[in-house]
This record gives sequence, C-alpha cells and structure tokens, in this order.
Amino acid sequence: MNKKEMEQAIIQNYQKEENMMILVFAQWCINHDLDPFSLYMKAYPDQANNPALAHALELTVSKEEAGDISNDTVLGVLAMFGNDDLAFVVSEEMEKLKKDRY
Repeated sequence: MNKKEMEQAIIQNYQKEENMMILVFAQWCINHDLDPFSLYMKAYPDQANNPALAHALELTVSKEEAGDISNDTVLGVLAMFGNDDLAFVVSEEMEKLKKDRY
C-alpha cells in the first residue's frame, strides 16, 4: 500500500467511525423521545443541514426495537470525536430527563 492509499484508508476508517458516533447519538435521542436535529441545532446553530445526521436517522429503529445506549456511552463517543458542544447539550437533556423521572 503506498502513502496515498494509506491516507485514503485512514480517512475512510475515520468517516466510518464518525458515522457510527452519529448513529449512536441519533439512536440515543430516539430512545429518549428527543429530536436529534433539535439537539444538534442547539449545539451547532450554523450547521442547519447535516446529511450525515439525516442518513443516521434512516438507520435508527424504534426505541422498542433498540438496545439500551447508556448516557456514558453517548457522551463517550461524542467526546472521542471532539463534539464537546453537542455533549454539553446532551448532558443538559440528561439532567432534564433525570428531573422528569422524580
């Protein structure tokens, strides 16, 4: 594998992992009756059109079909990709959900 092919493989791997992070976020939102686009817009108001999030939503399943995604998991994958603003918004929603339960 030459240098160009190696760089391309690394980029493709990163993009696949990034798409998985977006899917985890979207499914976590669905599991908690939250709108992923609304949360994303709170974090990144200048990025109204996010094709990757739209694609991830096509891959989500109903919360009844989905497995549990822990709060730590969603925050962990967001942090791994430097989505600190989105992680902050998600944390705020987690607090609201916790208060609603009590």
